[in-house]
Amino acid sequence: MFFFNSCTITTTGFKTEKIINKSAFTNKGFALIYQDKFYKNKIISSKLEDRELIIFQKNLKKGSVVKITNNKNNKSIIAKVGKNASYPLFNNSVITKRIANSIELNSNEPYVEITEIINSSSFIAKKAKTFDEEKKVADKAPVDSISINDLNSNEKKIKNFNKEKFSYIIKIADFYFKDSAKLMIERIKEETTIKYINLKSISETNYRVFLGPFNNLNSLKRSFNDISLLEFENIEIIKND
Repeated sequence: MFFFNSCTITTTGFKTEKIINKSAFTNKGFALIYQDKFYKNKIISSKLEDRELIIFQKNLKKGSVVKITNNKNNKSIIAKVGKNASYPLFNNSVITKRIANSIELNSNEPYVEITEIINSSSFIAKKAKTFDEEKKVADKAPVDSISINDLNSNEKKIKNFNKEKFSYIIKIADFYFKDSAKLMIERIKEETTIKYINLKSISETNYRVFLGPFNNLNSLKRSFNDISLLEFENIEIIKND
């Protein structure tokens, strides 16, 4: 069965499935903020420098320009995708400390949206130029000299973040037909140990299959890793408002 993130009409075993289109790759989930110990312990297969505007993202090719957004404060930064690297399935990307600090990301709940920028070649060129200029400045100075907030030392800000309720869902896919969504639910039940899958009508032609909501990080990780066994292309973690 095939589903979203495509511009084609796909035939399933039940009926023709009209796929929900997206103009560019986008994914909401939890980033992993790079630390050298992750590389030394083989949690991540490649190194990142703290000052870099580079991320690891398994769905995008090297050199792709992306916008990384902290959905809690809408602050964002432009970066580039680095070389292929392996990292935990649960995380939608690996980002540097500079990126995390620049968007004031809460290290205890590093929830971000990764959006590929493909609107126009001129826009990409402009953003790439900005990226290269910023990188040159960063390369000439140690990380400590960059004028950004250190969330690890900002106890008040972290405390305020923690007051927010932790509640997320795992979005499996959006479908045009309700029957196709039901078939996906049956497949998940047959091929995994997950038995509680939800179906929500977003509109008359948009049906969402999802897991949750989850009220703690451990249960969210367990279910995400369970569903990842099916190797779906773009599973998203969405804040349950």
